[in-house]
Parts: sequence; C-alpha cells; structure tokens
Amino acid sequence: MNLGMGDEVSADCPIDPRPVLVVTGLVQEARIAAGPGMMVICSSSDPQQLRALLTVFDPTSIRGVISFGVAGGLDPTLKAGDIVVATEVTAGDARWFAGLSLGEEQIARATLKRRRVVRGVLAGAEEVIVAQARKAALRMTTGAAAVDMESHIAAAYAADYGLPFAALRVISDPAHRTLPSLAKDAIKPNGDIDLAMILRGIARNPRALRGLVSTGIEFNRALRSLRGCRDFLLGSVLGSEELAESEALVAAEV
Repeated sequence: MNLGMGDEVSADCPIDPRPVLVVTGLVQEARIAAGPGMMVICSSSDPQQLRALLTVFDPTSIRGVISFGVAGGLDPTLKAGDIVVATEVTAGDARWFAGLSLGEEQIARATLKRRRVVRGVLAGAEEVIVAQARKAALRMTTGAAAVDMESHIAAAYAADYGLPFAALRVISDPAHRTLPSLAKDAIKPNGDIDLAMILRGIARNPRALRGLVSTGIEFNRALRSLRGCRDFLLGSVLGSEELAESEALVAAEV
C-alpha cells in the first residue's frame, strides 16, 4: 500500500497531504508508530473502545488505515519478533484484503537484522487468545498466521469508507505459549501495563513469576522488532526524499 507518495508522484498526480491512520492496541505500539504522516489511535486492547473511537473519527481527514502492533502467533513456525505482513484479515465469515508496499530490499534489510518477514492472514478476535489450545483451534479454522484484536475492526472501517488498508503485526506470544492470565488482566484503560497489579499478583502466587518472565522477554523482543518496522510504515506514506530525511532525523535523535 503506497498511499499517494513516492518516486512516481508528478504534477498530474499531486501528493495527498492527509495523514494515514495507524491503529494500535497498546501505548507502547502507539509511541513507536507516532511521527510524520501518521495519526495514531490506541484502543487499549479493547475492541469496543476502538469502535467507539472510530465512530467519532472523520474518514475524510485520512488517506488510509494501517493496523500496527504485536500479535499472538498461530503459525507454530513463527517466533517472537517475527513480522507478519497481512495479505488479508478474517473475522468470522468476513474477510478483508490488505496491501502494503514492501519491496524485496526492505524485506532483505529486515532479514539481515535477524527479523523474519512473512506474508499471511491475520485473524481478528474480540478478546485475548490466551490458551495454546485455542490458538491451535483458530489456526485450524482460519489458516491465519497470527491473531490480534484491532486489525479486523480497522479493516472493516477502511472498507466502509473506501480507504486503502494494510496491517503489519509482530509476534509477541508464539503459538506454543499460553499467556498468564495476569499479563492479560494488567492492561490499563490507556493501553499501558499495570506493573503494580503484576507485582501484587506475583506476591499472591509466586509460581506465576516464571511464566510472566518468559512472556515479558518475548514481548520486549516483539517491541524491538516493531521499532525496526518503523521504516515499513514510513515507506508506505512518504516519498523517497522524505523517507531519507525522516530516517536521518531518527538517527540524529539516537
């Protein structure tokens, strides 16, 4: 999905100045996505909240929608940190096409940094898929590579208003991982993590610590990989000169 910017832009095809709407579930994802050409909303991993936010959003103010963040793995070959570029999104009987202009050079750059990039189906869910058995069942019924709680809502919104749509998700909890219930419950309404709740939960049940540590390591690995996907987002909304300038600014900040 290249949303009106790139090397082929000419006087006959003017640049669309409107931003792209980036839909995220967690505040960490939103912080990574924020920047030039982006308008970011965070659902706090609450599908109903995301729908409510989109009902008051003006679709004429944007030129496309991208679902961006972490996801649960369904394909057992995918590891934490692997990147899934959606070919389509499915939820129930509904399916939506997804597109994202990723050239072989971009994919090669990600691979060189030890991030695996695959193209595949994303499944939409209304709640966190915690158990390994449920992940396996969803994989069997949908054939999806990963699952998240925002992509199907963002895809439906884009389809309703005839907007281009794309989705890029990084595996946080692989297919073999059963998420600790405490990790799911500790998401604050603003999409941040309630560390105090986690500490209280560990104090009540010290045996939960091991699972939380493994989950935290994989989540941080996914966030590192997601930061590396920032140029994928930029490449979808910025022209080559703008992309180079933005990357130089990011490098200067680092």
